Amino acid sequence: QVQLVESGGGLVQPGGSLRLSCVASGLTFDYYAIGWFRQAPGKERELVATVTTGGTMKYADSVKGRFTISRANPENTVYLQMNSLQPEDTAVYYCNAVSIAKPRYMYWGQGTQVTVSS
Repeated sequence: QVQLVESGGGLVQPGGSLRLSCVASGLTFDYYAIGWFRQAPGKERELVATVTTGGTMKYADSVKGRFTISRANPENTVYLQMNSLQPEDTAVYYCNAVSIAKPRYMYWGQGTQVTVSS
């Protein structure tokens, strides 16, 4: 059974930092591209950052220069370091895994809440 488990969310003041973790199990982690998405109340889920199996990273314009995605394959873990957090970053953050080979498989975690507020 495939599981993606996020952790590290919480309440932080504007300008603060958090590091989210996504631990995967039940899949061959090296063969999956991993992404972080977020969904704020009343809004659609949006892509935040992705990292390929080869380590190529991409970011949404809204988080470039503030967030960093990284993966630690031996630990089946992907991190999202979030700095200079702003109230508009408040959302539930989800981890997503997509297989690079066909047939494509996609999995989601249960999400972790990030709230940026003074």
